[in-house]
Amino acid sequence: MAKYRRLRANRVALITGAGLRLGRAMALDLANQAFDLVLHANRSAKAVETLAKELRAQGRAVKVLKADLSNARQAEKLAREAWAAFGGVDLLVNNAGIFGPTPLEKLNAAALDEYYAVNLRAPYILAAELGRRMRAGKGGSIVNLACVSAAKPWKDYVPYSISKAGVAALTVGLAKLLAPKVRVNAIAPGTVLPPEDMPARQREALRARLPLQRLGRPEDIVRALRYLVAADFVTGQVLYVDGGRSVV
Repeated sequence: MAKYRRLRANRVALITGAGLRLGRAMALDLANQAFDLVLHANRSAKAVETLAKELRAQGRAVKVLKADLSNARQAEKLAREAWAAFGGVDLLVNNAGIFGPTPLEKLNAAALDEYYAVNLRAPYILAAELGRRMRAGKGGSIVNLACVSAAKPWKDYVPYSISKAGVAALTVGLAKLLAPKVRVNAIAPGTVLPPEDMPARQREALRARLPLQRLGRPEDIVRALRYLVAADFVTGQVLYVDGGRSVV
């Protein structure tokens, strides 16, 4: 087990899928909270390098690591390299994931394996590898990104929904296993940053169904993460940030 040898005074966060969308928004906010950052990317390597340059200009220490999280060995390597970058990790944000519909005729083992590998197995590996190190050292916090579909699976997104339900279960299980020194929670977003190619009519239909009558914004998830990082009497919780979608 790697010993905890702090190389910097600041707290350190690893964010997977950090280059775009919610990952980028969360990285910027954590930097504002004086975290130094390990930024992971796979296909968005150019975007994450741009983000890293921006954060370094603000005085933050940043390490960029590339890994294909569909590969278990690369996920394990990412955990080791992230820990070594600054001599420890205080916060793991399992944000990276894949999303998309799976029609009935494509419900097969390959479809399930694809979502399982990235959305569930990779967070499992990272949380286990870093969680063990955190618990053996000064402790820490893990925040997983689940989805509102974890509670109510979507008809056309069965493999995706299964993978996110697994993330919710992983969160509760690890909260028990890693306590008391490591807190583990999850954020379950609703419709936040819909795909850019989503037709306006479909966006409006989604908005109209929500009790709060608006789609989510990145800052909604950022505020949830900020709360879970600071809430030191909260663990094993899945926080739905969905405009009320999970209750209708």
